[in-house]
Parts: sequence; C-alpha cells; structure tokens
Amino acid sequence: MATTSHDSIPGEEPLDEGMETDRSMLRSDSGSGDDSFNGLSNRVPHCPLTPSLTPQKRTTSQSKTEPPLLRTNKRTIYTAGRPPWYNVTGTTFKEAFVIGLCGGSASGKTTVANKIIEALDVPWVVLLSMDSFYKVLNKEEQELAAKSEYNFDHPDAFDFELLINVLRKLKKGKSIKVPVYDFTTHSRRKEWKTVYGANVVIFEGILAFANKELLKLLDMKVFVETDSDIRLIRRLKRDVSQRGRDINGVIKQYNKFVKPAFEQYIEPTVQVADIVVPKGGENFVALDLIVQHVHSQLEKRKLRWDISALASAHQGQPLPKTLSVMESTPQVRGMHTIIRNKETNRDEFIFYSKRLMRLLIEHALSFLPLKPVSVETPQGTTYDGKRLSGKRITGVSILRAGETMEQALMAVCKDIRLGKILIQTNHDTGEPELHYLRLPKDISEDYVILMDSTVSTGAAALMAVRVLLDHDVAEDKIFLLSLLMAETGVHSVAYAFPKVRIISTAVDKEVNEQFHIIPGIGNFGDRYFGTDAPSDWCESDDGMDL
Repeated sequence: MATTSHDSIPGEEPLDEGMETDRSMLRSDSGSGDDSFNGLSNRVPHCPLTPSLTPQKRTTSQSKTEPPLLRTNKRTIYTAGRPPWYNVTGTTFKEAFVIGLCGGSASGKTTVANKIIEALDVPWVVLLSMDSFYKVLNKEEQELAAKSEYNFDHPDAFDFELLINVLRKLKKGKSIKVPVYDFTTHSRRKEWKTVYGANVVIFEGILAFANKELLKLLDMKVFVETDSDIRLIRRLKRDVSQRGRDINGVIKQYNKFVKPAFEQYIEPTVQVADIVVPKGGENFVALDLIVQHVHSQLEKRKLRWDISALASAHQGQPLPKTLSVMESTPQVRGMHTIIRNKETNRDEFIFYSKRLMRLLIEHALSFLPLKPVSVETPQGTTYDGKRLSGKRITGVSILRAGETMEQALMAVCKDIRLGKILIQTNHDTGEPELHYLRLPKDISEDYVILMDSTVSTGAAALMAVRVLLDHDVAEDKIFLLSLLMAETGVHSVAYAFPKVRIISTAVDKEVNEQFHIIPGIGNFGDRYFGTDAPSDWCESDDGMDL
C-alpha cells in the first residue's frame, strides 16, 4: 500500500464527507505507515466565521522555540513544513529522491524502509509499496487464488503501467491516487488513497528492479538480502495472521510459485543494486550509508528563496492584464477608509470587511465563463439566460485569514465545496512552508476561487497556486481573490502563472522592509480575530508578509 508516515490523534473529529486530505509532510518516529488520512486537523488554527469579539491571545501551530513535532500517547509526529519545491517562475525545480527497495518475499523490505524513514528524520517522506499494484483478477483467477493456485510473484501479476505512471507523477511532485489491495479477497478496494508532496519516496516491492522503465525512476537501488528459511518463516506468520491464509496453502504456494519466482526474477536483479543490505533492518552500517547518501543528495537539491529579490523583481512594470481591481466607488472608498483606520474598533472592522468581501466575490463571479441557456417561465414563455460553463466552483482559503472570506463565498454560491491550505513562514530561512492541506475530491474538474485577505510579496499565493496545479487544476481555472494586494504580489503571481485571474478591491504600490503593504491595512488576521501578534511574528496566513 502507499502510505505517508503519520498518525491519527485520538478523539479527533472525522473529516467531512467527500474530502481528501494530503498529509505527506507528516511522519512518525516509529516509521509505521498508517493508511488513515485522519490526522492533525485539530492542529490547524480553525477560525470561526463569526468570531467572538472578546480579545484573545494568538495561538500558533509552530513557533521559533518549539521543535517541529507533536507528541501523542504512542509516537512523535514531525510537523515541519514543506519548503518551496518550485522556482519564482512557478516551475518545479527539484524532483523527489526515489529509493527503490527490492528483495524476496518477507525479506524485511518494509522494515528497512521504516528504519530509513526513522533515521532520515526529515518531513515529507512517502512509502509506496508494490503490493498496491496487483492487477484486478477475473473470476477464473479469483478461483485459482482462493486455492493458492495463482502466481502472485510473477511479473504478469502486477500492473506495471499504472505503477510507473503513479511513481513518475509522484517523483515530479504531483498529487496521485494509489489503489488499495485487499489480500483477503484478492481485489482492489473501492477507495483509493491520495498521496502528495514528497521530498523522498521509498518504493519497495519484490519486483522493484524487474522493469526497465521503473528502474529509470529510481535514484538509489537497494537490495535486501535475507536467508530463505527466515523468509519462509516470516511469510508463514504474516500470511496466516494478517491475510487469513492456512499453513498448507502458504507452503504450497511458496514451493510452487514464490521460491521459483525468486530464483528466476528477483535474485538476478541484485546485479543492478547500488547497495546490498544483508540481514535487513538489523544491518545498521548499511542503513547509515543509505541515510548519509540521501542527506547529501537532498542538500544538493536545496534552492533557497530570496524573498527580498522576489519583492523587488518587478518594480516599475505595468500591472498585468490578468488583474482586475474593483471600481473605487465612493462606497468602496469609504469602506476602505474604515478598515484601514488603525482607530477602527474590531466590531466595525469585521462588519465592513465582510461587506467588501461580499462585493469582491460578486465581482469575481462575473469573470466565470457562462453558456447560453433557455428556460421556461411560469407564464409559459421562454427566457434566454446564462449558466456556468463548467461542472462546479470550489473555494480554497489560505489559512488563517483567508478563511474569513468563506462566509461571503457561501452566501453567494449555494452548497459550494471548500478546501484549506496552511502556509507559514520559516523564521530561519524566510521561506514559505506548506504545513497542511485539505482539498475536495476531483478538484481538477472545478473552477477554484483561491482566497487570502491580503497579498504582499505573493510568496504564499505562489505556493497555493502551485499546490492546485499539482492537483491538476487548470491554471486558467484559478481565480486569486484578495481584499488588498501590493503591486509586488500581483507581479509575482502573474509572472509565475500568467493564466491565473487576479482580483482585488485595491492594490497598494509599496511593501516595506518587513514586507508589509504600504499604506496597507495592518495585520488583517489579528485585527479580525482579536489576537495579539508578537513583535517578531511573520505569518503568511495573516496576510502580512507574504
């Protein structure tokens, strides 16, 4: 199966029906791969749409002094964010590092994979198992499998075409769906798992080295070597206890299929391995060599962003044609005067912000493509009107301040689906980092309204758009909405993604040395939610710095 190393938290509410959650950034120090995608949603600072007017102290999901982890009663979960995997043009500049683990059945490949994950101590590691890619059996093959007469160790038993396509997309940073194989019924389950965002992919399987196209995708090839008697004992224990098989059937299948397949297809591939690991997970010297090599490769692939350069890259350039700014009517100008005034109390700030948000959403919807449609009126006559030329609209907010715009969107678009992205600034590097992601299923078919309260340099917006593109949303179907933007942010987004429609109620000309918009609006999130920002706080989801 394909897993991201993470764990669910006891007592957490289940996710909404029809939602997908991508948490490839999370890994546990136990190295186990839990298939559950219920995880850390209570770690995301969820903000009510109509907040209490009682001032409150800001809470954060990560601070300078706290290590990037969350401890549960069973394990430690690392929650460090994912740094940019693309350059200022929006193009992916580094592929995931893929480690291939091959070896006989029950040789300890998964144990070695988990040991590597634990020793790497880096976020965003994905474990992909070849077991997920068994072919769907027809009725005759099902009957053979039930009698232990089907050869699951032959190359023909695997869907290599699907496997190569999935691994290729994952290596390129795309969102992928992985089938879930049921070993009890010898069939694929209806639900597939969504996996996204890997710095390192560990791919393990008995025939991991048996396909030439597959080998091309592997950056490092490791063969796990274990004595055949030990492998047989492990297989007996596993198949009887975990897969509902009987001992005689397991032994019969081993002698007839498993052992001959190992000798014919698996053992010879040791010649293409970069490293051979005898004794599996107990060979700490070999594991240490693997981990050192992976760390050195990851260091070579690093590319630090210069936020200052991003902020000054397009100074003096004319604003792009993809930008649409609402007409500055006396009403709009008056509301901006109120929310920009530092003396405005929180009650009025919220009220007039909501009014502007509603106007902004209505303005944005006018850019959606419509098709002609005729309807019959109650009087029996025909009315020639318009209807959305597309399947549906989805809203995605950049937490936390972007979430304040959801109510206006829901008031205008009935039964709209919503997603959330949490992006924060790394205090040491100054880079935006992706911490949390929850998107509706099949979002690739939708027009997406991406919401943030303010956009300064555009770094957070760039990351959010890149995430949507990685989930196969068409660039020209993305609409970036913000109450206030700086010209710098407009240029950054338009330069990287020239087909994205940018819509705002106002655009200010400057950002200061702290990347705050000038004259600006202050920290929108703190003013809206009544929280106190530390003097050194710099958080993209509050619409201040990114």
